[in-house]
Amino acid sequence: MAASYSDAKSPERVQMSLVAIGINHKTATVDLREKVAFAPDKIHEAMRSLAKETQSGEAVIVSTCNRTELYCNTENAEQVVRWLEDYHGLSHEEVAPCLYQHCGQPAVQHLMRVASGLDSLVLGEPQILGQVKQAFAKAKESGTVALTLDRLFQNTFAVAKKVRTETEIGTAAVSVAFAAVSMAKHIFSSLAATKVLLIGAGETIELVARHLKENGVTSMVVANRTISRAEAMCEEFNAQAITLEQIPDFLPKADIVISSTASPLPILGKGMVEKALKQRRHQPMLLVDIAVPRDIEAEVGDLDDAFLYTVDDLQSIIEQNMASRREAAEQAEVIAEEHSHQFMEWVRSLESVDSIREYRTQSMAIKDELVERAMNKLAQGADTEQVLLELANRLTNRLIHAPTQALTAASRQGDLNALGQLRTALGLDKH
Repeated sequence: MAASYSDAKSPERVQMSLVAIGINHKTATVDLREKVAFAPDKIHEAMRSLAKETQSGEAVIVSTCNRTELYCNTENAEQVVRWLEDYHGLSHEEVAPCLYQHCGQPAVQHLMRVASGLDSLVLGEPQILGQVKQAFAKAKESGTVALTLDRLFQNTFAVAKKVRTETEIGTAAVSVAFAAVSMAKHIFSSLAATKVLLIGAGETIELVARHLKENGVTSMVVANRTISRAEAMCEEFNAQAITLEQIPDFLPKADIVISSTASPLPILGKGMVEKALKQRRHQPMLLVDIAVPRDIEAEVGDLDDAFLYTVDDLQSIIEQNMASRREAAEQAEVIAEEHSHQFMEWVRSLESVDSIREYRTQSMAIKDELVERAMNKLAQGADTEQVLLELANRLTNRLIHAPTQALTAASRQGDLNALGQLRTALGLDKH
């Protein structure tokens, strides 16, 4: 499963040392994802353990409800897998079939795709970028980030921002809650001044409330059969909690009504809404029914000044927007791939700097050795011209020895590509 890293001097050594190993909603059940997740209060200790046990010195763990991913700068990916299994006390047979692994440039591209929302359950969702940033911040606190991973994650955040600004992957509503609020934004020039009545207190309504708050809504009333559940949700949004029986008293004040309950019968009837509109002196009211079965009688849509939309209306919007997001995702994929290659060029430049330094040090050592030998001969009275000639010959032979061997090996093996690269490096093809 893991790549082999047997040749530490290979040109691929630095590239292959970037490893991403993970498990997500596409590869594993919720049960297994829960088992490999890292508790927030344990994450610092876990990253330090991973960095130490793999001798990588660098490690970042991204752990959310939908994914757990380990990013390391190590030459032993199998050791990272073993660490994950051992840390959670899981067998290789249980974990390995659900793991995915990327090394080098694919690992860089994967992280950039994740942060840009291209690998999410909901294509283009923005929350994952914040989660990746939080994971990176915790790794910095843990002391498990050095040059390579620091540069990788900083570049990744820049790529995610570029994807957001240069494509429309995050602009189209692809959830019912988001679509409901988007519908309201199309009808009201500004949501900040609107009064909203939310019916229900489940996850969908909570998400609607969050989107409304993000759009500046400050006046929200939450009606629910169980008042305690409504009150718990209202604390977060500074809203007012009421019972379903109190709806007629609050309905006339509502510019927007969004309902999502599990009620088997409609909660808002035509008569109740008609009465509320009269009290509003026929100021328009937007009603969005995202419940199945319906919370609002279909006849409400026949009333003047009442604009009723159902979950089916929103679904058609979502389908159009998903198509739009998929198109934007294609542009985002190109951005991620391009920047992952650019990052690997930077990584390889680090290797080239090390190689140049090593080659220069080696050459200077040869020079110093031969000059010292020549100076000793001169001190012993040897002929100056003969010493200089011998120094030049010995220095030339020592410096061309390795390139000559490489040229000979490439020629014997018929490796024209290597032969061409060697000729270029040695300046033999200059005209």
